[in-house]
Amino acid sequence: IKRLFVCVSPPPGVFSLEKEQGADEGLYDDLNEAEANGNWTPQEKALHEARLKAKAKRRLRKSSSRDSTRDSLSEPLSGEPGTDPHSPKGKTHSNDRKSRTGKGRGLPKKGGAGGKGVWGAAGMVYEMEEPDSKDPNYDESAQGDTIYATVVPELEEGELEKAVNPIVQEYFEHGDTREVEMLLKELNLGPRKYEFSSLALSLSLEGKASHRELTSRLLSDLIGKVLTESDMARAFHKTLQELPDLILDTPEAPQMLGQFIARAIADHALPMNFLNRYKGKVDCDHARAALDRASVLLSMKREMVRLDNVWGVGGGQRPVKHLIKEMNLLLKEYLVSGELSEAEHCLRDLEVPHFHHELVYEAIVMVLESNGETAIQMMVKLLQAFWKSGLITLDQMNRGFQRVYDELPEICLDVPLAHSIMEAFVDVCYQEAVITAQLRDACPSRGRKRFVSEGDGGIVKN
Repeated sequence: IKRLFVCVSPPPGVFSLEKEQGADEGLYDDLNEAEANGNWTPQEKALHEARLKAKAKRRLRKSSSRDSTRDSLSEPLSGEPGTDPHSPKGKTHSNDRKSRTGKGRGLPKKGGAGGKGVWGAAGMVYEMEEPDSKDPNYDESAQGDTIYATVVPELEEGELEKAVNPIVQEYFEHGDTREVEMLLKELNLGPRKYEFSSLALSLSLEGKASHRELTSRLLSDLIGKVLTESDMARAFHKTLQELPDLILDTPEAPQMLGQFIARAIADHALPMNFLNRYKGKVDCDHARAALDRASVLLSMKREMVRLDNVWGVGGGQRPVKHLIKEMNLLLKEYLVSGELSEAEHCLRDLEVPHFHHELVYEAIVMVLESNGETAIQMMVKLLQAFWKSGLITLDQMNRGFQRVYDELPEICLDVPLAHSIMEAFVDVCYQEAVITAQLRDACPSRGRKRFVSEGDGGIVKN
């Protein structure tokens, strides 16, 4: 017996769970009976399986809230038909995060505004964000002008001296204060900027007079650009405290530092009341000597704006007449005293190695004008000492002799025997290995002339 069941949907807004369950149970009994008799059609069999799956889902929804002791909601209930553990749909997936509670409509979490890399909730208005330079999509050309800031770390105490010493030593060679200013601005000296001045002072005390003159100029030019008057005052205060150690290498350090202080005050690198700060407060004898020296110089040069000559004029900046005068005085003192070391010391203090050929020239002229054997021996000894010590180079020696060779005819007007004296002097210099054989052969020689009687017609015979 075949029965046809027609499902009539309830009116809108009305839902009866008991009626639906009763109808399902009746249908289930009838279909089982039809199955037992073997009278199912394919359509009835498909309808039967659909009803069973729908019924299993309804039972799962009802029991999910009560059955909280189960490990996974995806496991089928015991006794539920239609769940095959061997089928792909029946297997439990531990990494599957899909909700099994049956709640929700499958919409994105938090309306699309939750999680990373999402667009956000619908209708959200985003504000303008500043571009990030670390963003892979950052385009420098599209961001407008970019300002780069260079951060230079502050130099530590040990690194400061290593960085400053080469700058000061190079400045002693080129004398360009602008380059020193540029190099100092590139360094981050921090609060220890004053140590640059104290290091420059200590290095110049060990150097020459020209180095001290350059240091005074440098300190004057750096005021207001890199250093302040307070920085300079701290530098000189530190140098005054270090005088007991400085005099070990430079015994004249107190007097030199006093000259530095006087020159700095005159150049407005130090405040005018710098000396007044130490009145009656100095216990060190060396520091007191330096301050007294500065006070004396300032009182002597009160009417002068600058103490430009406190260190003397540098060798390369001295006029030629002054250098010639100094060399003549050097040679005359040597002929009187005969001290080679003092003559060498005076020549080094002039700091004009490119002008030493003038000393050779003046020494030879002095020998020609002396007309004495003693002068020849002493000048040969002097030139030999300068030649061996390297104070006079081969080029300077050759230039000095060559100048005398060229001016010998004019010298003969005042010294008639100049040729013979010159030949004797050149021979002695060659024997003492002062000049080369080529320079000896270049010496001009005057031939001996004999005048015949007037009756021979006045012919001159060589």
